[in-house]
Amino acid sequence: MKRERFDKMNVVPFIDIVLVLLVIVLATASFVSNRTIKVDLPTASAQKQEDKKSIAVAINKEGKYFFNKDPLTLDEVKEKLGELDPEKDRVSLHTDKEAAFHYFVDIIDFLKEKGFENISIVTKQ
Repeated sequence: MKRERFDKMNVVPFIDIVLVLLVIVLATASFVSNRTIKVDLPTASAQKQEDKKSIAVAINKEGKYFFNKDPLTLDEVKEKLGELDPEKDRVSLHTDKEAAFHYFVDIIDFLKEKGFENISIVTKQ
């Protein structure tokens, strides 16, 4: 009796295992909750994806400031923003649509004064 050479590998069991793992990951991923600050964003017709490495500054409808999800006063936010590099760091601004406009202007004025060029204003589509 002649033996056959083993020159091919059967990948079907490997694909089955990968698909089962994918289903498990997708099923459990829906149960993970994101801890975010409740900000009702204004809408815009064009939307750019937010860079995950950017520094997030949020303003809720009561006018409270948040720097990367940490509640701070305006002066503390300005101090933290002053420590950043205006040419390399990116700042994304999340402002509630019901917040007074002067809260938004205070942050934008400070960012422009410090020379920040990578500023994104986050909206929902």
